[in-house]
Amino acid sequence: MPVVKGILGRKLGMTQLFDEAGRAVPVTVMEAGPCLVVQRRSREKDGYEAVQLGFGEVKEHRVNQPRRGHFAAHGVPPRRVLGEFRLGDLSGIEVGQELKADLFQVGEEVSVTGISKGKGFAGVMKRHGFHGGPATRGSMLHRKPASGGATDAARVFKGVGKPGHMGAAQVTTKGLRVVRVDAERNLIIVRGAVPGAPGSLVRITVPVVAPRKPSRRKLVT
Repeated sequence: MPVVKGILGRKLGMTQLFDEAGRAVPVTVMEAGPCLVVQRRSREKDGYEAVQLGFGEVKEHRVNQPRRGHFAAHGVPPRRVLGEFRLGDLSGIEVGQELKADLFQVGEEVSVTGISKGKGFAGVMKRHGFHGGPATRGSMLHRKPASGGATDAARVFKGVGKPGHMGAAQVTTKGLRVVRVDAERNLIIVRGAVPGAPGSLVRITVPVVAPRKPSRRKLVT
């Protein structure tokens, strides 16, 4: 199993950079680490191999007793947030080691996972992109969802777009290219937008691309 590179961080906000042709490129600035290696999980003991990272400094009296004992058992200072990243090779990774933004390189494609902004209760036009009804006077159907589907079943089938709570869900954006890495300030700048509000927690990973299966089609000679 290949090694998965990952780190915890915070979304700082969006800005723009200019490429060589002078075109404005929208980018997102994220604080990536520094993360502390809190625990190593092994296949013999835990059934899988992973590394547990801690992000964000926190005072010890603000950590509850179970988590305080967890940090003390591994001999590391407490951290505000914990996150696991599955690895295929734990060689070279030790408890107490610090991971920084230089884990990534310019040009790499990363995936960023975060909690999207909460929109509250939203209608079908905002939540699902419905077109809505006629906007003329007297239509009585402007932004309503209209029909809910078949009536013979006397119920609404799963997957039908309805008004409801929007946002505040885990979202992963893939294929974001790293355009700049500042290891001294622990900053990673990626092209495009990432989920979440400024200051929210994000997980930055380099996805593992599974090898393609050989085609079963026979070539005609």
